[in-house]
Amino acid sequence: MSELTTDAAALTRTVPVDRARLLDYAAASGDQNPIHQDTAAARAAGLEDVIAHGMWTMGAALDVVTAYVGGDPGRVLSCSTKFTGMVVVPEDATVEIHVEGAVKRTDEAAGTQTLELTVTSGGRKVLGRCQAVVRA
Repeated sequence: MSELTTDAAALTRTVPVDRARLLDYAAASGDQNPIHQDTAAARAAGLEDVIAHGMWTMGAALDVVTAYVGGDPGRVLSCSTKFTGMVVVPEDATVEIHVEGAVKRTDEAAGTQTLELTVTSGGRKVLGRCQAVVRA
């Protein structure tokens, strides 16, 4: 079993997102919902502006977890979250997602750690109850 740290700094990162990244994600995922691409469509749906895909936001958080386990996504055994807020991405702007994590539990016998992540944008929580279990 390899050593994992309990250093919270290893689970902290700021991830940028802009409209170009949302278009790339839409193309890769097949999620072409216009609220993620078009200001008029987002506003017609009652939103402030275009919003990032919830799954993109969760993926950005899990990228931090993957980096924590040495870049091996196979060591991420499970993840769960609730989508609690939206990441608004105005045109010609880069918005930041801030991911901060902590080790909540280490199971030496199983060789796992349970990580808890706080994910915010613009000072607002966008993912709630965000946890991942990783293999050491």
